Amino acid sequence: MSNLVADPPFEDSRRLTGCNLFFEDCGAVLESVLGAREGVSDAWRVRIARARAALGWPQGPIAVRPHAHGVSLVFAAPLDQLYAATEVNEWALCSALRDCGIEIGPWPDAPEVSSARNDAEALEILAAAAREEGMPALRVLAGEAAGRGINLLADDEQVTLGSGRGGRSWLINALPAPSDVDWDALCDIPIALVTGSNGKTTITRLLAAMAKVHGWRTAHTCTDGVFVDAEAIDLDDYSGPGGARLALRRTDIDAAVLETARGGMLRRGIAPQHADVAVVANVSEDHFGEYGIDNLDDLAEAKLTVARPLGTRGTLVVNGDDEVLLRHARAGRASLALFGLDADAPLLRDHRAQGGASAGVRDGQLVLELEGSTQDLGAIEAMPLTYGGAARYNIANIAAAVLAADVLGIGADTIRSVLASFGARPEDNPGRLEHHVLGDIETFLDFAHNPDGLRGLLEAATRDRRGRVGMILGQAGDRSDHDMRELAAVAAAARPDYVVLKDQPEHFRGREAGEVPAILRGVLLECGIEQARIVTEPDEWQAVLHLLAWAKSADKLVLQVLDKEYRLRISPLLDRLSHDGWRAGSPMPADAI
Repeated sequence: MSNLVADPPFEDSRRLTGCNLFFEDCGAVLESVLGAREGVSDAWRVRIARARAALGWPQGPIAVRPHAHGVSLVFAAPLDQLYAATEVNEWALCSALRDCGIEIGPWPDAPEVSSARNDAEALEILAAAAREEGMPALRVLAGEAAGRGINLLADDEQVTLGSGRGGRSWLINALPAPSDVDWDALCDIPIALVTGSNGKTTITRLLAAMAKVHGWRTAHTCTDGVFVDAEAIDLDDYSGPGGARLALRRTDIDAAVLETARGGMLRRGIAPQHADVAVVANVSEDHFGEYGIDNLDDLAEAKLTVARPLGTRGTLVVNGDDEVLLRHARAGRASLALFGLDADAPLLRDHRAQGGASAGVRDGQLVLELEGSTQDLGAIEAMPLTYGGAARYNIANIAAAVLAADVLGIGADTIRSVLASFGARPEDNPGRLEHHVLGDIETFLDFAHNPDGLRGLLEAATRDRRGRVGMILGQAGDRSDHDMRELAAVAAAARPDYVVLKDQPEHFRGREAGEVPAILRGVLLECGIEQARIVTEPDEWQAVLHLLAWAKSADKLVLQVLDKEYRLRISPLLDRLSHDGWRAGSPMPADAI
């Protein structure tokens, strides 16, 4: 007797528009609990092969990836028929489930194929959908670009061959024949990809600054937007493939540094097929349970998707102090360059002995070492980004950027000059260890969205602890209770004198009002922070005003600000207070209250 499942038997069905966790091709992926049942994946594979034959698709890569919440069912498909590919994937799973005794009702996103009387009828419907979506001219261009080793950037509106000054774009419905393309005029600019659980925005901005001083007009993308030579082109979270395409299509740039976040890679993949260097700063517990990423090994594999566009010619820059990350990175094809806090750590020393490049600290100096030579890039304590050497995580970020800059051909003198000044102004690295002096108190504004990030921020901010330490603490509602408890435990370990918890309506994400502060408060109390030293405010703006009102002479305030819109209000306020000579105990400007 079969079991009827009325709802779709999958939790997520999506296109992969570029190289991804599973393979370097475009394709479609399903996340399904039922797909993990015995026999289902084998039956699914049979149907994918049958559909490919019926639709005239090549028999490309196919993958079944079990995880704690079910299974990912993935196959490669033509880049011009990816919407049809998602329907093929859904049909293949549902048909496989029926073979295993689970009856599937219609699902709303594909009413025609889900209501088909049999597989033959379903395949006819799918073939019609693929023909309607198909664009043979796009496939031909993609094949020609691949043969020439240049990037092809495609979306629903336009197609670009090459990148930056070496690129040209056409509307999707007006593509040229390959013979009409001036291929000799097309090329790719230097491209760097940057990812990691923490530090990727800082590395991206620092590397872009080095490229600019090198003489390149440089685009960079991050969670704040798309920028060209630090001028904002569009403000939004552009750390995914959409931001990469927007930057690489600009014909006025000579280089691009692309922050490449985990979410974008898992949802859609990476936009460029070719890049020169990729940086993976670190991996730490964050966003577990999403898209089949359940532990650090899974996360390391996901982050290392940035290595796929490197092929065998590019260089992968990896944190030599991160054992999990390094173990997975060594399985790749790209050349490795390692960074770490200690230039003479055994792993870095052995890597150099085998001819590899490294960057780290020796006797207080940052050194870049490759091919038997050593470049002294300056005293760590003199680099503003390290906050006098206290921000150890930024020392690692700097070392990563240095290696990437060297791969791109940026000289040591340029690197040295940028390190001597970058970070001295809040606008160099907004929202990341953003330091403001307000009379006789100091404030530190930072994203610090996970335990490792917050730990690094607090270590830097609380050095030379003369007065009291006050802090703001909060978390987005889509994080697990465990993640929130870990964050609060890190905050409590710094022994703050005052904690302002924030309820963030724009980040409830399924939680009830007051639920997140209650979890954080409970951990703080368990860790010995007195009830009288914990208060709650309704949002980040009110939390900052509250903490400034609490401050006294010589205090340090740690402002964990997660929402970009609030940061864009808070940073100017801190600038204004600093400029106007505001001091602790003074009233706030009337228009700030």
